[in-house]
Amino acid sequence: MEPTLRTDFDVASLDAELLVVPVFGTAQGEIPPAVRELLPTAVVSDARGTAGAQLMAWPASGPRRIGLVGVGKALAEIGLEDLRRFAGRAIRLAETHRIASVSVLLPASDLDADAAHQAIAEGLVLAAWSFRELKTGVGEDEAPARVEAAEILGYGDAEVAAAGVRHGTIVAAAENVARTLQMRPGNVATPSHLAAEAERLGTEAGLSVEVFDRDRIASERMNALLAVSQGSAQDPRFIVLRHAGGAEGEKPLVLVGKGLTFDAGGISLKPPKGMEDMKFDMSGGAGVIAAMIAISRLGIPRNVVGVVPSSENLLGAAAVKPGDVVTTRAGITVEVINTDAEGRLILCDALDWSVHELDPEAMVDCATLTGAVVIGLGHQAMGVLGTDQEVVDGLIAAGERTGERGWQLPLWPEYRQQLESPAADVQNVGGRPAGTITAAAFLREFVKDVPWGHLDIAGTAYGDGGRIPYRRPGGYGVPTRLLVEWVRSRSA
Repeated sequence: MEPTLRTDFDVASLDAELLVVPVFGTAQGEIPPAVRELLPTAVVSDARGTAGAQLMAWPASGPRRIGLVGVGKALAEIGLEDLRRFAGRAIRLAETHRIASVSVLLPASDLDADAAHQAIAEGLVLAAWSFRELKTGVGEDEAPARVEAAEILGYGDAEVAAAGVRHGTIVAAAENVARTLQMRPGNVATPSHLAAEAERLGTEAGLSVEVFDRDRIASERMNALLAVSQGSAQDPRFIVLRHAGGAEGEKPLVLVGKGLTFDAGGISLKPPKGMEDMKFDMSGGAGVIAAMIAISRLGIPRNVVGVVPSSENLLGAAAVKPGDVVTTRAGITVEVINTDAEGRLILCDALDWSVHELDPEAMVDCATLTGAVVIGLGHQAMGVLGTDQEVVDGLIAAGERTGERGWQLPLWPEYRQQLESPAADVQNVGGRPAGTITAAAFLREFVKDVPWGHLDIAGTAYGDGGRIPYRRPGGYGVPTRLLVEWVRSRSA
């Protein structure tokens, strides 16, 4: 769904199935004056600005229905995330009433007009997405209707508003691509499938895409990636997506995403409960693929490369064993203490390849890497670590602007001591204490002097929706929009 835009309109003359209007404040809500005039006094009195409050009205003239949706703040206090969530609630209201098209009113505020229109578009496009490609329709007679069309009733300069809507539509549609890839089960979304989809979608978006097969991976000495894939019948893939938006010879920004399409834990087998969610272990890779699509479609004037190592982690006869020592592409030997700490193994080869083959200006990796980050930060924020404070600060700022928030954790040298191995240069886990930090400390060994940031998205990549109205249970597409915003922020 691609929202349309109008900035020149008369609310009283709108021919709309459903007009959704934000109600600001908390208790007695603030309704935009042009809408208030169409409503009975009783409806105006009953309207509440509390976040999520809803009231449906049938005016005597103008739109056939008016939905009043609480924002939870005064107009002067709203932020971009408030607008996204309001737009998401507009879609949910339309679905509940089985209405296929909706108009959404965006009043003028103190926010930048382009950013406000972008946020509304993002909320609408994200909320309208659903994963239905494997459903046959059985038992769905009473399912909410899909919203097929949305119109934004905006304000201000039409070109500025249109630019914001276009940007929001592109990045949200890309995040929906990531969500679709996340939702496909492990028997569909194998490493070869992820690579084929990256090639298809990336080429359509104007990217240059290269995929390494097992033989090429072996020739690149990516032994850690190969070790993780040993227990699976599915061959690994190494995906490279290039956007040549900057000057020739300009150092690229590099985005690296973990593409573990199913993680059973290997010999260090995970508990059965919830293992079906391990199809989401490729969320970082999906986010990088999607971000690269958006970066290309937006025409961001930077050279950017996306890198996704992809594998399964199963427990076949040839699977890597606890105690095995693997020689990585960097030449660093790793004692595998726990085969369920496989994400850092496939990432370390990808990081080393990126450092030496791409010579990045800066590099960011994102991965559903540790359960420890969920214990530390819950499902509200991703862990952010790195070697360069400017990169870390830029990622956190991009997360605040996009609603994909992060929190910095330390990466002091003392944490590296937990990775000392009696048999190799380093071991792949550092025990229970500070598990998120020691995982990042492991990756730190492979980035050399490149300014680097790490996003642990294990708690934010998927879930039950978290009461955020533009999400549904399943994959969230995080951190697609954050990565795009970070790249854009370094392109100004």
